[in-house]
Amino acid sequence: MVLEKKYDLTIIGGGAAGLASAIRARELNIDRIALIDSPPYVGKMLGGILPQCIHPGFGLHYFKEDLTGPEFAYRLIERLDKLDIDIFRDTYAYDMKIAKDYCKIMTVNSSGITGILSRTVICATGARERNIFEIGVVGSRPAGIFTAGEAQALMDLFGVMPGRNIVIIGSGDIGLIMARRFALEGANVKAVIELMPWPGGLTRNVVQCLEDFNIPLLLSHIALRVLGKNRVEGIEIARVDESLKPIDGTEKIIKCDTIIVSAGIVPRIDLLEKVGALIDKTTNGPIVNDFLETSVPNIFAAGNVLVINDLVDYAAEQGEIAAESAAYIIHGGRIPHKNPIKIVLGKNIRLAVPQLLTGIRDTYIYIRVKKPMKNVYLYLNEIDRKIKLISIRPSEMIRIFLRKEEISRIGNKILNISILG
Repeated sequence: MVLEKKYDLTIIGGGAAGLASAIRARELNIDRIALIDSPPYVGKMLGGILPQCIHPGFGLHYFKEDLTGPEFAYRLIERLDKLDIDIFRDTYAYDMKIAKDYCKIMTVNSSGITGILSRTVICATGARERNIFEIGVVGSRPAGIFTAGEAQALMDLFGVMPGRNIVIIGSGDIGLIMARRFALEGANVKAVIELMPWPGGLTRNVVQCLEDFNIPLLLSHIALRVLGKNRVEGIEIARVDESLKPIDGTEKIIKCDTIIVSAGIVPRIDLLEKVGALIDKTTNGPIVNDFLETSVPNIFAAGNVLVINDLVDYAAEQGEIAAESAAYIIHGGRIPHKNPIKIVLGKNIRLAVPQLLTGIRDTYIYIRVKKPMKNVYLYLNEIDRKIKLISIRPSEMIRIFLRKEEISRIGNKILNISILG
């Protein structure tokens, strides 16, 4: 027999967004709260932050302090431990269905299967790393291929060097930091390969992690094929044209014994897809309104399952917004769903979240651009607003705040967002 429990709010995921939403929900007097976390205990991953992330830069927005990753996580964990919240540790949520008045979440752990019936749900399931199968690299599959997170864990948690002659695919911040990490351990980092004509990480990381260690950054290059039988022996690369297609005759082989894949992360949307939530192809996360409510009523999303954030502060902030939205529903509020204002992506806008606005609350809009530019303006034409931006990069999120009074001025149910020089 399957045990069933009822809650007003269930949060799936014990990362920064999940912990922040649980804390905020309790502050807003939601009585019955459940938090489901798949590691053996909440905080094993330190609030969704790997324990080896000991560099500063966390918490500047959320805590107004410059913290390391573990410091940021422990701030949330310490606050959570003082609250009356049911925490399902070492528990995996494997299914989610919509019942009459509840969402039914099926979970499993060492004690068996439990069905959780919840009036509202916050999905904060985070994201996972892309692997080499997802980025079109062919060839053999020998030992010596790791994601950046796997390599980081091997080195910093277990003291194991993955290899000595390294090629890194992808120039996001994690890839850049790992290049420096390998160099500091005496490895020979042959190159960092980047498909785009600009680096994917912050400028300071390009300088501090690559240039300071004389590590080549090969922009507009693609990894084509892995070489090697039992162990990686090399990788074939080529230059790409403006359409990101390999240019014939530019192929070359870099000899190496280890390949590190740092090709970004993708939202974990499995549970949201099970209940039929609409997915935005630009974010790979759910389409939401300004309550961070998905297309399925009373189911909310926050953190990297919603949109890949460049700062953990934003993930925690989204967790709080989702909790406030759930409290609004639980305490008798109603979110309007008819005729929402649609955000339209204009020039040089790659994505924007939320995608829909109800116009009855203040909201943050999280934006990413397609290509880097300097000295530009972000235009929100329907509310006659123009924001000066000194520098924009695809790797850095733009976050703007809109008051409901501004949104109420939109008459045609469309908000165009664009960036022009």
